[in-house]
Amino acid sequence: MSDELTVVTVTYSPGPHLNRFLASLSHATDRAVTVIMSDNGSTDGAPEEALEHYSNVRLLRTGANLGYGSAVNRAVDEFLKDSAAQSSSDFFIVANPDVQWGPNSIDILLDAAARWPRAGALGPMIRDPDGTVYPSARHLPSLIRGGMHAVVGPLWRSNPWTAAYRQVRLAPSERPVGWLSGSCLLLRRAAFDEIAGFDERYFMYMEDVDLGDRLGRAGWQNVYVPSAEILHDKGHATGRDPARNLAAHHTSTYTFLADRYPHWSQAPLRWTIKAALSARAGLVVRNSRRK
Repeated sequence: MSDELTVVTVTYSPGPHLNRFLASLSHATDRAVTVIMSDNGSTDGAPEEALEHYSNVRLLRTGANLGYGSAVNRAVDEFLKDSAAQSSSDFFIVANPDVQWGPNSIDILLDAAARWPRAGALGPMIRDPDGTVYPSARHLPSLIRGGMHAVVGPLWRSNPWTAAYRQVRLAPSERPVGWLSGSCLLLRRAAFDEIAGFDERYFMYMEDVDLGDRLGRAGWQNVYVPSAEILHDKGHATGRDPARNLAAHHTSTYTFLADRYPHWSQAPLRWTIKAALSARAGLVVRNSRRK
């Protein structure tokens, strides 16, 4: 394959993960790859070091910590809107810098895209560092299934609502799903442009759920491709400030659900959602103190 592919990664002091991300790309595809680092204010020097060691890397300084979706949108606007870039490929990849690419993982995703012409997003099987499969292909969070997962999950991890939401009891298969983890997505440019990219109200968390939902509403599919595999060390960033991350998660969850029930007559439902998320925060904090 001769078409060049663009990979967008959002960096925020990624440390040694970034080098592993870039080094393993050569195993993922035979295509020429340009990596855009959309940097949200790194202070560890990792993006600058990557510029010195990899000729296919570009650095975009966003000027502030814009959040994940906003930084991706900025990179797309800066690097993928010109006519020359548009002619090179119908797809681009968004991936976290703490990803390590499995053999042929990108090429497998591109092959799957040819089988699913209405796929707006395609995602691989994601493994945690210990090799276990992370449930990255899920249903959209309905009020009952998603709500019970959010509220009961911290106390009863094996509850049936969480299992159903995460589709953990389904055997891995290539199939359309509600949404895919934003830690690694192959995105069709036409679909991404049609829905105007990520919703920038989400600073972190739920931007991938929202993206998948809006793709589906626009008539596109989110397709899980478990024959493509990556490794994701997802704890490196989320573990920096647990309290702040918990607050951001609940803010994003409320934004997502409130958007789906916007009418004045649904205000009591929105109040209930907010109260349930507040209760969940209390449960998570109390559980963490017992450990």
